[in-house]
Amino acid sequence: MAEHGATVLRVCRAVLGPADADDAWSETFLAAIKAYPGLPEDANVEAWLVTIAHRKAIDVTRAAARHAVPVADVPEGPSGQRADGRDLDLSAALAALPRKQREAVAYHYLAGLPYQAVAAVIGGTAVAARRSAADGIATLRKTYPGAAAPSPAPAGAGDGEGEGGAR
Repeated sequence: MAEHGATVLRVCRAVLGPADADDAWSETFLAAIKAYPGLPEDANVEAWLVTIAHRKAIDVTRAAARHAVPVADVPEGPSGQRADGRDLDLSAALAALPRKQREAVAYHYLAGLPYQAVAAVIGGTAVAARRSAADGIATLRKTYPGAAAPSPAPAGAGDGEGEGGAR
């Protein structure tokens, strides 16, 4: 949890937004603790945890769609930056992306997963995952006011080569 907790939380925030991310993060690690004894020794733990987080995010999204949340007063719009330093404009820009693009951006750029692992989580091929991430970043550059070139993914997080790929 100490090693991959921050990565899983970043992914949950990107996919769900800040309101539901903490619950999904907690549910991810509760499920992981139960399933960990059956995990093969050579498994990629980070990719495994991101896969669980992805499924928990889907569960949270489905549950939220079933429940209406009544409010007495509509709150004022966000100022763009929260006291905890999170950029609400970026959260909104990510939330506006189509699901596959949002997930591909989150899993590759925030979690540092190679495209092969991203494809395993969201479905499809590594090429399709790369295209979704590229389209998502291109949209963010156009729509997010604080857009700058994204930091490259960590070494070895490119197309999956070097992690069981062709040598």
